[in-house]
Amino acid sequence: MDTLAASFIPSPTQASLFGLPLWLVTLVGGAALFGAFQVYYWVGRRLGEKLYESRVGARLGRGRIQKVEKVVARWGALAVYACFWVPMLRHTLPWVAGVLRVSYPWYVVASALGCLTWVPVTMFGLYTVIWGWLALATRSPLAAAGAAVALAAVIAAVVLVRRRRRRATGEPDLIASPRP
Repeated sequence: MDTLAASFIPSPTQASLFGLPLWLVTLVGGAALFGAFQVYYWVGRRLGEKLYESRVGARLGRGRIQKVEKVVARWGALAVYACFWVPMLRHTLPWVAGVLRVSYPWYVVASALGCLTWVPVTMFGLYTVIWGWLALATRSPLAAAGAAVALAAVIAAVVLVRRRRRRATGEPDLIASPRP
């Protein structure tokens, strides 16, 4: 494909980063994420309740942390796997699982399965979407701009709906609330 898009970013079948094939970069990224999840678990397990009084715990709020605790208490290691697919939960659930002392062997299995499924889908999926958008931009810049505007409108609508729901329930908005 000899287009302007190919000069910016190679096709998904020919992609490389730092001279390494994209599949190898994905594998290394998955291993790094798996390692980070293990660190999160052990930090939560080691610090226990002190973690809730930290800056992160204060920023999230005890109510939100208790919601995560209920999810972990109900679903256990399955919640660890599912948290990969929920953006904010991905960063809070692992250390809460450590605080609640979820069975570590099951935690390892769930976090390994999460890394094995989420990382490739995200890496190749996002890469393909970006490459496709650039290919569209080379054929029709107007259509690419329209797609970008439409995506921005959808994101803005989702944010507005979520903020209105939070205001209706009296729950503070993480994005709009001031830092302590």
